[in-house]
Amino acid sequence: METPLVSVLLASYNHEAYVEAAIRSILSQQGVSFELIVIDDGSTDQSPLILESLSKKLGFQFITRPNQGFVSTMNELAKLARGRYFCSFASDDIMPAGRLMIQSTFMEEHPNVPVCFGQTMEMNASGTLELNLDERFLKGVPEVTFEELFLGQKALHGCTEMIRRDLFFEVGGYDSRFFFEDFPLWLRLSYQYGPLPVLENVFCYYRLHGNNMHLNHEKMYSELLRIIDLYSEHPLYKRAVWHCKSNWFSSLTYSNKMKALQMFFKLASPSWMFLRRVPKLFIPRRFLKY
Repeated sequence: METPLVSVLLASYNHEAYVEAAIRSILSQQGVSFELIVIDDGSTDQSPLILESLSKKLGFQFITRPNQGFVSTMNELAKLARGRYFCSFASDDIMPAGRLMIQSTFMEEHPNVPVCFGQTMEMNASGTLELNLDERFLKGVPEVTFEELFLGQKALHGCTEMIRRDLFFEVGGYDSRFFFEDFPLWLRLSYQYGPLPVLENVFCYYRLHGNNMHLNHEKMYSELLRIIDLYSEHPLYKRAVWHCKSNWFSSLTYSNKMKALQMFFKLASPSWMFLRRVPKLFIPRRFLKY
């Protein structure tokens, strides 16, 4: 059996309405040899039945088993991968045509690069695309440094990554202590190998719907602070904590002003990052941009 250049890893969980579109967008990629490996992590909807049927029709590797959690599932998928590179992909997103060819070509031409990323575009639950790139992530930025990631000055989107498989295991894979499987990995890679490149191409149509994790602000920012604590001896540690808490406070002033008041002293800092966000407490939500 020919060894593929790229492995696409998909962890499925309760996305019965979207998973077939995700699978078909991956399998329509051209110009590069690749494999698709899917694990359903104990879905309680019809996802396993849909995937079982699709795997028989379309010929990809499919495993279903009881729930073990997302990070455990991603590490299991990585161990099954045979490609020189792999990318993880969500079971509710869409992969744009040409993505695997563009990224794998870049990685082949830059053998010292550990991982590369790209752009995202948002779409709603029904699949209608926004016309602009997702401004929460990067536009036209050629690379991201450890310091920029650590301080929250720039962000990356996991659905656009392509990483060297052997290097992934050298740095320890995904850290099972955190439910963010990617951010600790990116910090380790950028700390050890230098700036991480970001291509100008759109590599993911990111679907927004009610169950997206980014909507759970308290869980997200609490976890980010735990990850930042891994670098408590770093000279930028205090600034990184302040920045994370300031962003947490800012998100609460938009989504839940009462909660923002309750959390005020826990999240407050003497930094300009925090102080400039305080007026948002008194501005009606309709006048705020999240």
